[in-house]
Amino acid sequence: MYGHSDSPTPPQPTTSSVKIVISGGFGVGKTTFIGAISEIEPLATEAAMTEVSVGVDEPGMLSNKTTTTVALDFGRITLDRTLVLYLFGTPGQERFEFLWDDLADGALGAVIIVDTSRVQDCYPVLDFFEHRKTPFVVAVNKFEGGPRFDLDEVREALDLDDELCVVECDARSRESVKQVLVALLEQVLLQRLSGTQARIG
Repeated sequence: MYGHSDSPTPPQPTTSSVKIVISGGFGVGKTTFIGAISEIEPLATEAAMTEVSVGVDEPGMLSNKTTTTVALDFGRITLDRTLVLYLFGTPGQERFEFLWDDLADGALGAVIIVDTSRVQDCYPVLDFFEHRKTPFVVAVNKFEGGPRFDLDEVREALDLDDELCVVECDARSRESVKQVLVALLEQVLLQRLSGTQARIG
C-alpha cells in the first residue's frame, strides 16, 4: 500500500530503576540531601520533636532541626529514558535500626552522610553497610559554622580503607548532591570491576 513503510518499528528502550540508600546519624542532613535533588516532592515521614526526645534525639549544636524522620524519606531522579534512581533515606536513630534492613534490601549502594562535629554518630551506620557488603561513599556535610577537617583526617577518624571514597558535600545544593551520587556510582563500578578481576585471577 502507498504511504506505508515496511521498516519495523524500533524497539522502545526499557527503563531500569536503581535503589540508593541515604543514611547517617540523626540530624546530619539526609532529608535535606534528598529534597535538594528529587524531581518530585519528597515523601518524608517527619514527626515533631517533643520534650520526651530531649537527651535521646540530639540534632547537634549547628542544627535547627525541629522534626525527626520516623520511617523513611523518599525521592526520585530520572537520569534519562532508561534509568531512574530512587532514593530512600533512613531514620538516623539506632532505635529505628529494625527498618534499615528493609530499606537497604536490593540497594545498589548507599551514601553515608557525616557531621564532623559528631563523627561518632555514623559508626553504627558504617558497621551496618560494611557487614552487608553494600558499596557506599562517605559524604561530609558542610554545616555553616561547623568545624572543617581535611578529608584524610575524616578517613582516619572513621578508620576507612584508602579505596573508599570520601567527599565533601553541601546537602542543600543540588549540584553538590549530584556529584556525591556520581561518586557513588563510580564506587559501585570500581567494586564490581575489582570483584570480577579477583574472580578471573
